[in-house]
Amino acid sequence: MKVSDYFAELHVAGRLADAGWDIYFPHRDKGFDFVISKRVKNGSLILRPVQVKGKYPTNEKTNKAVYGYVGKLTQRHPEMVLAIPYFSALSPNTPVHIAFMPLATIRPHSRGFRCQPATYFDGMPKPRRECQKFFDEAGIARLESLTWNNESVSS
Repeated sequence: MKVSDYFAELHVAGRLADAGWDIYFPHRDKGFDFVISKRVKNGSLILRPVQVKGKYPTNEKTNKAVYGYVGKLTQRHPEMVLAIPYFSALSPNTPVHIAFMPLATIRPHSRGFRCQPATYFDGMPKPRRECQKFFDEAGIARLESLTWNNESVSS
């Protein structure tokens, strides 16, 4: 089964909705796939644009010490979330991990930008040790931080 980017977007949106975020889809997709909002404990309303870039390995995918998104980003924003759902060759229908990455972790690259918070070994993506805080439930929880736009791998 070939998994589409639209499925990845909806899966990520569903996970965020389950965590209490409100999801807003644009009439025209011109960069950001959707926007999320949530009122946090101190009463602040957080708004974050989200761009989803799925990773879909095949059985021929080789091991990688760093693995993630390398390519163009049509839009960037200080409060944005680059969501990278990682599928595996063994589980192509559902992501095994999702990274929720802040702009500070996205670097310029000759092909556009790069953000590689995972590794890939023996057919499975896995969060890199220093990036685990951005993955899955921990990553979703971090989205509520008022200092999200300054978060980095080392912070």
